[in-house]
Amino acid sequence: MAKELYVGSLSYETTEYDLEKLFSVSGRVTSVHLIRDTQTGRFMGCGYVRMSTDAEAKDAILSLDGAILYTKPITVSIANPQKQKNQGGYKGKKPAGAAGTGARPATRKAAPKGGKAPASSGAAPKAAPKAAPKPTSKPASKPASLGAAPKSGTKPASAKRAPRKG
Repeated sequence: MAKELYVGSLSYETTEYDLEKLFSVSGRVTSVHLIRDTQTGRFMGCGYVRMSTDAEAKDAILSLDGAILYTKPITVSIANPQKQKNQGGYKGKKPAGAAGTGARPATRKAAPKGGKAPASSGAAPKAAPKAAPKPTSKPASKPASLGAAPKSGTKPASAKRAPRKG
């Protein structure tokens, strides 16, 4: 029998103090942990209680499973072992096609300068995908009525700044 208990169907008003007080009728509570959403910090409605002995944990399950806390019946059961989280990163495995695996990437032979591919064993040659045409027109400049600067490189009189006072 495990000492760690799962407590589910908790009201959102439940606090760690409430659970510690409730479970203390079955024995000494060593820890209480409420589960919260990692992004928002919002209480998820479940938690874990650790009792000091297996006998106290068994008594807590028998006496508190189905008990009413904040107008909701709670569930109390033995907590399942925590799953190991995948931390990511390199785990000593080589990715597919990595160096040293013997696999070589497929290469295509270039067509001769004449433009025709060499004759193959009856298979029709695949057409290469066509590249999109490059735009040749230059972006239009602003008309003079919209405040475009004259081509001589000088600024119009209205664009000059007034000298600073001070």
